[in-house]
Amino acid sequence: MIRKTVVTAMLTVVTAGAAWAEDTEARPRLEISGTAGWTWAEGVTGNAVKVAGVGTFDRINPNNSWSFGLRLGFMATKHLEFGGLANLQPADVHVLGTATVKVGDMTIRNYHGYFAYNFGAAKIRPYVLGGLGVTQYGSMTVTVANANRSISGQTKFSTTWGAGVKLFPAKHLGIRVEGRWTPTHIKPDTVGWWCDPYWGCYVVTNSQYSKQIEIAGGLTLRF
Repeated sequence: MIRKTVVTAMLTVVTAGAAWAEDTEARPRLEISGTAGWTWAEGVTGNAVKVAGVGTFDRINPNNSWSFGLRLGFMATKHLEFGGLANLQPADVHVLGTATVKVGDMTIRNYHGYFAYNFGAAKIRPYVLGGLGVTQYGSMTVTVANANRSISGQTKFSTTWGAGVKLFPAKHLGIRVEGRWTPTHIKPDTVGWWCDPYWGCYVVTNSQYSKQIEIAGGLTLRF
């Protein structure tokens, strides 16, 4: 009886191990992607500043430009994916108002941890994703009154939201096409006061976000 029980347990373990190995072989767990695309960028507004002989300006904007990214994803199940992504966008920066003037060059970097849900289980896999992280605005050199001045970079909290599709013509090689929106919180603007008899009065603010919308494609290796 004891021998029969031991043999049964061993067979169960071996069967489970074989099934796990078969599942691992049939379903790659790690995905590495490189992408390139185009990003539409939007800045924020502020108090109007008058520059004699040039104009009055109340907005700063990074321009639209090419962008590049790397991504590492782990397939926890056939559908659930966790990972991290990094993106880089080199951009000219302009101030806008009564005129548009380029003030310098900046590199915008995004770093996000993300969660994705993949639909299907074959060679065509649509997916949606959401992530949390930061957007880093690089330092910039501007020329004022014929003198160069350096503006230090800043890092701000941001989220990222996207949808796309992965196509796998081969087991370990795929093509990714994706659209992604990344809003970055820049600053709150005071818009007034809110009062009630019980809680008292509070300042009401309106948050400003700098936004990036990227359409990108690239290759995915999976193992």
